[in-house]
Amino acid sequence: MKLSLSGFHFSILRRLPWRRCFQTAAIFVLAFCCGRGAAGVIDRHFSAPFPVSGMPVSQAAEGNWGLGFPVDGQPPVGNASSDYLKQYNAYYLQDTEEKVIYLTFDAGFENGNTASILDTLKAHHVPAAFFLVGNYLETSPDLVKRMADEGHIVGNHTYHHPDMSKIADQKSFEKELGQLETLYQQVTGQTMKKYYRPPQGKYSESNLQMAKDMGYHTFFWSLAYVDWYQDKQPSKEEAFKKLLGRIHPGAVVLLHSTSSTNAQILDELLTKWEEMGYRFGTLDELVSSAS
Repeated sequence: MKLSLSGFHFSILRRLPWRRCFQTAAIFVLAFCCGRGAAGVIDRHFSAPFPVSGMPVSQAAEGNWGLGFPVDGQPPVGNASSDYLKQYNAYYLQDTEEKVIYLTFDAGFENGNTASILDTLKAHHVPAAFFLVGNYLETSPDLVKRMADEGHIVGNHTYHHPDMSKIADQKSFEKELGQLETLYQQVTGQTMKKYYRPPQGKYSESNLQMAKDMGYHTFFWSLAYVDWYQDKQPSKEEAFKKLLGRIHPGAVVLLHSTSSTNAQILDELLTKWEEMGYRFGTLDELVSSAS
């Protein structure tokens, strides 16, 4: 069995003497715990969240969103179950056998890739959702208007991109989301869709409830890869290995619009997914299917 942790893979207990098996298992447990602690590390320039992959935890786990991939091509196991999340109007995939993909982008800042991404989405007639922070709306209003004008969903990634799991009071929680709603309306003249993605993938049960109380739906993801490091972008081959090998029916895919690799491969990636028999749905459809 192969377990992944923050993009690193460990093949354990394979052809090892029993003593080394115990040693390896101990090392893995230590690495897993350290990895979860390291999950809070994030680009200070509003880089969007990255997934912590590893063994599935409890149904109602809190902290960092995590995924386990026991079989490539099949839905992963989240550290909170779909049924648990559903009570808070939260989702990480659609429970379906239909080959449908829900494509989402997290956009913390603009570095020249979004226009190309929008061009490719338009050419393929693919709808997407962009989860934005305040910095993006302030610096790139024209791109935000284009997202809205071309029919993409623009969702709430909070104004300042904090660790929302550390916010315990409703007023502070509402301020982070409300400030972004206001700015979006000022930029586009439209009301922001009440779709929310927790920064860094960090959450708590109380956060999920507060978002629900505000009328929000919360979206995690079921497929992502390490694409957020600006000075260490993945190769095309590395990207395709994860994004093609782990795609699955009902996937909520998280990509970062800051990634030059994503901008370069998106046309071919969408084509390959289409050749595999997938279509692209909207988050509205996902919400509707769960109701």
